[in-house]
Amino acid sequence: MNWSKAKEIILKNEEVQNELKKNEAEYKIIEEIIMARKEKNLTQKDLAELIGTRQSNISRLERGNYNPSLDFLQKIASAMDKRLEVRII
Repeated sequence: MNWSKAKEIILKNEEVQNELKKNEAEYKIIEEIIMARKEKNLTQKDLAELIGTRQSNISRLERGNYNPSLDFLQKIASAMDKRLEVRII
């Protein structure tokens, strides 16, 4: 079975859809961080050094295995010449 077919089957499950929606903000933050890091041609190690942390922390964040504080996200944004924006809509 290819990924497209598997994804189609998975997304028909309402429980899976609800979990994806619940985690949508986290996925979006991760996606934005990875894109910004790559735009700056930074490795995870480079970014970690800029903000004073370990590469493993950046890796865990990008995999979704780390729940960062707003302060940590602000450091990441600043290191990449970005601004952190948080909205409740």
